[in-house]
Amino acid sequence: MELPLLNRYELMWMLVLFDLPVVEKYERKEATQFRNFLLDNGFGMIQYSIYTKLFSGKDACEKYYKMIKDNLPSEGKVDIITITDKQY
Repeated sequence: MELPLLNRYELMWMLVLFDLPVVEKYERKEATQFRNFLLDNGFGMIQYSIYTKLFSGKDACEKYYKMIKDNLPSEGKVDIITITDKQY
């Protein structure tokens, strides 16, 4: 049985970009915990504050969007961008 090929417009990339404060010890700890959360959930580091992951569709992206939202650090700025594989 042959598996169907996924359309490059259906595959979605999620980019998580963040700028977190790291002056105080607790801020460094939160920033490290957030980065480890992303790595533990299959995201790859592009730069120190940019992580990406490829998803099979919009529904999978929405699940991870909620997970990230639930694990945000108390301070700083986190942005999430989703684009199709074709756009990437």
